Amino acid sequence: MSRSPATSPQPPLWRSARTQLRLLVAAVRTPSHEATPLFAASERALLRYAPYAVAFVAVAILLPTSVTVVAREYGLNGPMAGALAVAQTAPLLLAVTRPLQAWWIVFAADVLGGIVLAGAVDVTGRSWPWTPMVIIGYVILMLFLGLRESRRALVAVWLATGLAGFLFELAGSDLSDGSWLLLFVLTGVALVVTGALRERGDAQRRLAAQETISETERAQRTLLEERTRIARELHDVVAHHMSVITVQADSAPYRISGLPDEAREEFTSIAASARESLTEMRRLLAVLRSEDADGELAPQPGVARVQQLVEATVRAGVPVELSLSVPAGSVPQAVDLSAYRIVQEALSNVVRHAPGAATRVSVVSDGTDLIVVVVNGPAAEAGTAAPPLESAGTGHGLVGMRERVRLTGGTLDTGPLPDGGFRVAARLPLASSPPEAPDAPDAPDVPVP
Repeated sequence: MSRSPATSPQPPLWRSARTQLRLLVAAVRTPSHEATPLFAASERALLRYAPYAVAFVAVAILLPTSVTVVAREYGLNGPMAGALAVAQTAPLLLAVTRPLQAWWIVFAADVLGGIVLAGAVDVTGRSWPWTPMVIIGYVILMLFLGLRESRRALVAVWLATGLAGFLFELAGSDLSDGSWLLLFVLTGVALVVTGALRERGDAQRRLAAQETISETERAQRTLLEERTRIARELHDVVAHHMSVITVQADSAPYRISGLPDEAREEFTSIAASARESLTEMRRLLAVLRSEDADGELAPQPGVARVQQLVEATVRAGVPVELSLSVPAGSVPQAVDLSAYRIVQEALSNVVRHAPGAATRVSVVSDGTDLIVVVVNGPAAEAGTAAPPLESAGTGHGLVGMRERVRLTGGTLDTGPLPDGGFRVAARLPLASSPPEAPDAPDAPDVPVP
């Protein structure tokens, strides 16, 4: 019994061609965008309404012209000429929102028109298979299509246009005047130009979106870095109080005579909890502290060092007037450190952005709050710059100030002045108070002297 020969596998080139053909067919079957008007997202009203105006003017001109030319020049009867002209031009109005669907209608109408005109009485010596109105309307449609559809869909449309014209050329070479080739070339040029413009616009939008994301991430990273720095600095403040609690709890049974056993056990428990808290804080600090943070070994600065900070600023070329009125020992350590850092950042910004500007620094206590105000005038030397005051500065400016003010439960008011200067005013409560919520706006309630 003879065996049928095995079916030979298809060559890889043929399989690739079939795959590409299926992709092209799928591309012209499914639009690559929602049914929204062209340029609908533009902020300019003129650009949003331009596609409607172009489509309306094109239909208003091409529709009556097509009916007249086809009826008079080609000898087609009036109803047939009108129906054909409507099918070839009216879908341009649909192209504003659904250009791919409009192309299917126009393409089918143009092919049908070529077939109908082939049997017309006066077609000899005239443009065939595409009339001049068909060419103009089709190129306008390509402009809409190229600005909306994917590259694969545009290639499929261009190949379908050329294939239809080539088939007409084969079927009626004695009638053809080469208009199919003209349309094929014009269609390619229109699709290449508009497709390039669309891809350029898409690339710009993606770049703008990426820049927005990058800016957001950069701001978030700056905020997290500043919070980490504040946490490292506050470790010394909290650790001091916890150490005092531990020492007092351990020494209480020796300092106070006649304590009952329950009280001794309670003090022992308090001391153990305090030591455990200190251990956990050191573990946390080991995570937060960077390897190169050598400056963290130095004592944390406070209001008492504002005078030194002002003197360093004066040496940097900025005239500063200081008003310092804070009773010794009246400022909690967290507020003390925050006030110093706010003045440091404010003066650093003056040196960087307004060199030589007359500056006033006021750090006063009203018994309830510590009020910190730094006001500078316009830069005295335009175009000059100076290095930051201290390497220990965070370099995060207003971000760091807001975080430190929020940490102490205070308020911050910053902004430009009418004369070109800038104002930084903070009110830090001296008593313990919960910090503001992260999204709470800064309240501008600090008076400027």
